[in-house]
Amino acid sequence: MSDKKNQPAVADALNALLADSFALYLKTKNYHWHVQGPRFRELHLLFDEQAAQILATTDLIAERVRKNGAPTLRSIGDVSRRQSIKDDDAASVEPDAMIKALAADNRTLLGQLKETKAAAESDGDIATSGLVDGWADETQQRIWFLEATLGY
Repeated sequence: MSDKKNQPAVADALNALLADSFALYLKTKNYHWHVQGPRFRELHLLFDEQAAQILATTDLIAERVRKNGAPTLRSIGDVSRRQSIKDDDAASVEPDAMIKALAADNRTLLGQLKETKAAAESDGDIATSGLVDGWADETQQRIWFLEATLGY
């Protein structure tokens, strides 16, 4: 447990990060389910791998909120009210557009991670700060893979 209970800045940053993590997870799975074309297998597997990595962080993020003495997200509606990553409800998306969207969304998530780290460090929450480092590294790797797939 954190030394201080109910650190609202840290909990708020973590809940925003959690909402964006769920939004990015679902968007990545959406693309995994709907990608088509000559690179189907490559992208289908890449998107699935990235979605699993994102989903794996959600429980850890939520538990950090609780360890900071605050409530966390409770519903899809709660996620939608807090997310900054936009959903993609299009019936058809070209593979390169999927990759570009996911790279941009991972950059948004990286920004959320930086805000969360700053809030944690400001409150002296070294446990959260340390966890964020690992999540940021995973996010940077996803961005790298996506951009390398596009030839950037």
